[in-house]
Amino acid sequence: MDFSQLKNMSGRASLDALTTELNKLNSKTEEKKYQDDRYWVPSVDKAGNGYAVIRFLPGHGEENNTMWVRLWDHGFKGPSGKWYIENSLTSIDQKDPVGEYNSYLWNLSTDDNSPSRKQARQQKRRLHFISNILVVQDPANPENEGKVFLYKYGKKIFDKLNDLMNPSFPDEEPVNPFHMWEGANFVLKIRNVEGYRNYDKSEFQKPAPISNDDADIEKVWRLQHKLKPFLAPENFKSYDELKAKLNMVLEIPSSTIAKAKEEEAPWTQEEAAPTFKSSNPAFNTSDDDEDDDMNDFLSKLKAS
Repeated sequence: MDFSQLKNMSGRASLDALTTELNKLNSKTEEKKYQDDRYWVPSVDKAGNGYAVIRFLPGHGEENNTMWVRLWDHGFKGPSGKWYIENSLTSIDQKDPVGEYNSYLWNLSTDDNSPSRKQARQQKRRLHFISNILVVQDPANPENEGKVFLYKYGKKIFDKLNDLMNPSFPDEEPVNPFHMWEGANFVLKIRNVEGYRNYDKSEFQKPAPISNDDADIEKVWRLQHKLKPFLAPENFKSYDELKAKLNMVLEIPSSTIAKAKEEEAPWTQEEAAPTFKSSNPAFNTSDDDEDDDMNDFLSKLKAS
């Protein structure tokens, strides 16, 4: 459009054109939102402390007794300045390009403090579980109380669930924390320890029904979200898509990726849940509480 056309263009027409462009921008902004309203995320104060009471739920319908799904993901920033935040194909027992590349990096040196092994550790998989929960108390966000959400949590909290179901001492009775009548509320106590979220003080209350009214319990039961779709293969990016993104983020030549693919990925040697150990430390899930909450990671991303 030249200057004469600009003058002849009506104000209304130019406004319509601007509105169209504005809608495109808004649409792109919406696509970049990381918030999923189905998830509950615990709040912390300025000191990094938080408190809430939740109840883990058992699933319903065809997913009855599907208490959780297990997901591995990767989250790291490359020299390109871009982030790699993707679910790992190892979650569905398929080979993943990051695992292959990390194995390649690990085998470049026998020195645990070498740059290649440090990079492999920084890029290792992070373990998450997703369950349905009922929010019993949320002092920071009382509007959440009585509602059913998805909750994404890490190995530290999963270990507390496992300890309750499989106690270590003979005088302790096993409890199914997901049972709606015989289960127990979970008191989530979050502390800031050396800059990371710590859940060590969290604990289960005594077993009790969710409610004394079965009608109320049924309402909660019906509000649960489906978990199995999280592990549906169609909800994962393909190996080639992930490899292309990894190559872009880390700025690595395709020839290096080809060599990495030839390496044995140690995650194939791992034992079944709840023990998640590999012969290669670069692939073990971290015990650090920073891995427990994707929200921490996304806040780093937004700040970058």
